[in-house]
Amino acid sequence: MEICPWCEVGKLSSVADTVYWELPDGTRAVEINETPSFYCDNCRALFQSDEIVRDIEDQLFLIDTKQLGRHTTFDELMKMKRLLKRNYFDF
Repeated sequence: MEICPWCEVGKLSSVADTVYWELPDGTRAVEINETPSFYCDNCRALFQSDEIVRDIEDQLFLIDTKQLGRHTTFDELMKMKRLLKRNYFDF
């Protein structure tokens, strides 16, 4: 089990949480349920790994966000059809 990067004391637990993400064009935010997250039992920090953040941001950049409703789950978001195969702007 990992140690919390915020308090450097608590142990992290894997949880699923709801997050709110602004779309790349800034027009609105979307609620993403069941997002893989970490929770610290000491400082009560609740956060997503850098990898999950990158996955969400890449997917939102690569899909037709007009097809995306106000609410979705992480798995549904990741399964949406992409307009491009990958984010060619991520250097």
